[in-house]
Amino acid sequence: MRNTTKAVLQAAALAVVATTLGGCSLFGISFGTAQLSPKECLMRAMYFESNRSSAEGMLAVGTVVMNRLNDPRYPKSVCGVVGQKNQFAQGVMTKRMTDSGAVLASQMADQVLNGARHPGVRSAQHFHTAGLRFPYNNMHYVLEAGGNEFYEKY
Repeated sequence: MRNTTKAVLQAAALAVVATTLGGCSLFGISFGTAQLSPKECLMRAMYFESNRSSAEGMLAVGTVVMNRLNDPRYPKSVCGVVGQKNQFAQGVMTKRMTDSGAVLASQMADQVLNGARHPGVRSAQHFHTAGLRFPYNNMHYVLEAGGNEFYEKY
């Protein structure tokens, strides 16, 4: 009986933590993408896509997310944009954020959600790993930051 009571108390405590953190995987806790906050989703995109490299790289990725959010062709929420299939790093919504890059991603997500944008990204909605080039005529490169090259499509 004591083990059952202990298990119930642990589950209740975990539920409180989940509610408080909004499903924040920063602490290794994940309760599904339905409970992730816009900040958490933005953090995840910046953390996994910028290789945790720099504030500039994270700001650039965050700017792309917000550029997409403001375009009617993309989902209408930050989590919808970040979780859109085949658009961001595999596992972006489910992998654990395990190092100090998560702290920087949190700080940068706050800035982006409060209106900060990387001016070099301009209206770009796309990026790929730096150093790659593709022979398409519709890709106009505007910035290299955080291990990525950002481009606008014409």
